[in-house]
Amino acid sequence: MDLDWNDDELLEALRDALATSDEVPQAFVEAGKAAFVWRTIDAELAALTYDSDWDVPEPVLVRSESATLRSLTFASDGWTIELELTPDGVLGQLDPPDTGTVTARDDAGELASAQVDELGFFALRPVPTVPYRLVCSVDSGITILTGWVTP
Repeated sequence: MDLDWNDDELLEALRDALATSDEVPQAFVEAGKAAFVWRTIDAELAALTYDSDWDVPEPVLVRSESATLRSLTFASDGWTIELELTPDGVLGQLDPPDTGTVTARDDAGELASAQVDELGFFALRPVPTVPYRLVCSVDSGITILTGWVTP
């Protein structure tokens, strides 16, 4: 490579570099997506063990005084995540309690994040409007990944 370029040659090389419209090869894109999927491989996977929608055989057309739209429970080896989906937010508690952070993520990235207090409580706002998973990273070094939640 010639490092003794004059200003005109350097500007021409920069113009050529910026004008190049080569797309990233599809194989590179797929490899990047595949690598991204493995980012939570060490997480404890929490399975859905309860969904309040299971208790209702068909839609109920009665006005309810409760602000909770749906209750969910996820369980993993030694961990439970209780969720209440409300119009204002996703309220939750980790059991056993531990401090840390909870993040709602979809395929594109982070939707909302919240701190978990010493009692294990958290509130995610705004309420995600697309399917999401929760990534709970507690200060004891454990990461818990829930199954998908469909609002």
